[in-house]
Amino acid sequence: MSIGRIEIPFGAQNLIIETGKLAKQANGAVLVTLGGTSVLVTACMSRKPKEGTDFFPLMVEYQEKTYAAGRIPGGFFKREGRPTEKEILTSRVIDRPIRPLFPEGFFHEVQVVATVLSHDGQNDADILGLIGASAALHISDIPFSRAIGAVRVAMIDGKFVVNPTFEQRETAESDFVVAGHQDGLIMIEGESGIMPEEKVVEGLRLAQEALIPSVKAQDELRKKIGLEKSAVTILETNKALFGKVRELAHARLTKTYEIADKGKREEALSSLLDEFTKDMAIFDACKRDEKETITSGQVRAIFDQVEYEVVRTSVFERGIRADGRGLNEVRKIDCEVGVLPRTHGTGLFTRGQTQSLAVVTLGTRDDEQMVESLEGTSYKKFMLHYNFPSFSVGETKPMRGPGRREIGHGALAGKSFKAVLPSKDDFPYTIRVVSEVLESNGSSSMASVCAGTLSLMDAGVPIKDAVAGISVGLISDANRSVLITDIMGLEDHFGDMDFKVAGTRTGVTAIQLDLKIKQVSVDLLAKAMTMAKEARLMILDKMQAAISAPRPEISDYAPRIIFTQIDPSKIGEVIGPGGKMIKKIIEETGVSSIDIEDDGKVLIASATKESAEKAKSIIEGMTVAPIIGTVYDAVVKKVMNFGAFVEFMPGKEGLVHVSEFSSSYVKDVESVVKVGDKFKVKLVEIDKMGRLNLSKKQAE
Repeated sequence: MSIGRIEIPFGAQNLIIETGKLAKQANGAVLVTLGGTSVLVTACMSRKPKEGTDFFPLMVEYQEKTYAAGRIPGGFFKREGRPTEKEILTSRVIDRPIRPLFPEGFFHEVQVVATVLSHDGQNDADILGLIGASAALHISDIPFSRAIGAVRVAMIDGKFVVNPTFEQRETAESDFVVAGHQDGLIMIEGESGIMPEEKVVEGLRLAQEALIPSVKAQDELRKKIGLEKSAVTILETNKALFGKVRELAHARLTKTYEIADKGKREEALSSLLDEFTKDMAIFDACKRDEKETITSGQVRAIFDQVEYEVVRTSVFERGIRADGRGLNEVRKIDCEVGVLPRTHGTGLFTRGQTQSLAVVTLGTRDDEQMVESLEGTSYKKFMLHYNFPSFSVGETKPMRGPGRREIGHGALAGKSFKAVLPSKDDFPYTIRVVSEVLESNGSSSMASVCAGTLSLMDAGVPIKDAVAGISVGLISDANRSVLITDIMGLEDHFGDMDFKVAGTRTGVTAIQLDLKIKQVSVDLLAKAMTMAKEARLMILDKMQAAISAPRPEISDYAPRIIFTQIDPSKIGEVIGPGGKMIKKIIEETGVSSIDIEDDGKVLIASATKESAEKAKSIIEGMTVAPIIGTVYDAVVKKVMNFGAFVEFMPGKEGLVHVSEFSSSYVKDVESVVKVGDKFKVKLVEIDKMGRLNLSKKQAE
């Protein structure tokens, strides 16, 4: 492959796409650079199609090398291990927009690998990886229909900014990653701070405009050095077989899809398919030549195509969906809170045959998640984890750790809450929400958002507003486009779009767009967002009928965290030499932890409020300056021949001289006082050396 290089303006910097120097044995390879961040993206294709598969075997891997940021990996092995959450999420962001752009019936294995080779700590590599994936495929001999561009758009100080740096994104009100081309968008992934729908649409229009230069740059690069596309194997449908299966199945499938219940419908579909494949001889006349063998797999694949036609025709021609709903109708909603007796908060949300049980656990600062990335180390005080067991869809599968789907859905649901979570000062807890998907028939991630809101309110987390989510789908052909609200599983399977929108009554907090077609317009997405808002308001009404606001108190089983503020100059006194004083306070009061921040904020965590308040009182007492003339309660710590040392404030000791015990003469101190005695004392003097002199007789 020839060496090629394109450089274009991209936000505040220039984007450089280079090829022909690195990884020359790949079908396509590019190095994409922005500032000091460089990503090598390669695309490879198998020579033959993968046997026995009925889906396109695309694999996308995004990898961050720690050397890119000048660091050595932590841990024992000192090398990169399994993918991080950021790597998995970015792999999905790259996969989703390129997948629809391969031809139908193309079953060659394709692998795209994006490797971060250099990272400047300012420019995120995810956008570069996405542009690089498109460019590597576009200039290669792999059949890929057209180049796509990608851009990040964030709202900062009320204005949209294209390709913001990490520093700028820290104060951003929204953060959208958008992929597409001149004719429409293909993928969106983003979060926002309760942004009105019309403002989100404005950001999407700007994003489409901003990504076009990167598409044109790839087209220019292909004209210069692009390879001719390979004549690969495309699996074509046997038309005679399709006609026969359609003849036998169409009418019966139409009737079967009048069954609203998912389980009963799937049972009927399975029986119908088994009937067709039981006697394969009925399809012998469909052979294209004597050597061809008609297999049950071919019949099953065509049966799926006829299902596709039946489901979509019903929507187009009758405006009726497989479960009998209208186009904008949301399935039956049920909401419950306080479902489990010993957890800190629970919410059960059921929408049709999709059900999520969300459970909240409140923890201390020690429970925060440490995240190591190329940008540095950070800590998360809010986590949302999504579990999708096989029983939720009535299947039997091995129980493994979370896969890419679970991590992706959990991340989307988690983004939905970012704008409504309380600040660390208002609610100093680490919060973990776990969504257990107990039933699934479409959009379980949005059900997780709804269940998550219920559980957070039940746990007494003072969220600023309730959040709900819904998915809008699309059924389209060359001449028609129909939007449908609250898609179920088969509409996701047979439809063209899954557009998830989460938000409050006043605005959007997170969106995600996935397509099976080559693009949709921003105008169509604007209509979909209006439909999503109408459904969201109805769902919020149902949720708030179950619980209208966060509970005033957290669960009795949750830890108690209270805080106080001390003078930063007093931090050393509270901690003590080698932590001696703070350990003593923990031991005496029974609190679980005491954390002191550099600004003097003290967080005290305990199983009971009483012990936390006791520790708070001690710490505040230690940091308050003693006042001459004030009477204090004291306890004797040490007796000497000239007097006794007493502790009269937490961590503060002073001397009661032998002459200050009584108005009468005291010859022997030990005759009037012993260690452990308690009495009142008055602070009478703080001498030049800072010593505290006290009097018992003046306090009486």
